[in-house]
Amino acid sequence: MSFLVDPPPAQGLELLTNVCSIRHWAWLWIVAGIVTGSSAFLRVGRDRFGFVAALIPPTVWATAYATAVLSGTYSRGAYVAVWYLTSHVGVILWAATVPEHSVPPVPRSARKGKAA
Repeated sequence: MSFLVDPPPAQGLELLTNVCSIRHWAWLWIVAGIVTGSSAFLRVGRDRFGFVAALIPPTVWATAYATAVLSGTYSRGAYVAVWYLTSHVGVILWAATVPEHSVPPVPRSARKGKAA
């Protein structure tokens, strides 16, 4: 939401701002966050779309900063690109590999016994 209210400086993000403004790119983060948050409530193993959605915004930002570094327009973008790739993309990829366990359903016989 901060990208909508108080967008950061566009320095290093020219790859993105040549397409549309930072305020428009904020919606990428918002929609990805909604998909990611909603996926947390899905059954174990069905949340892959949440991980994919979570990867998209930081990957786009890292790509924009890396492009700015390679084009010579923003040399400090290398640090920001590495930061997005490690603290965001890397952590999300790691989290996607962590085994999940669901709570087994209560057997029918146990449910009937409690009702009686």
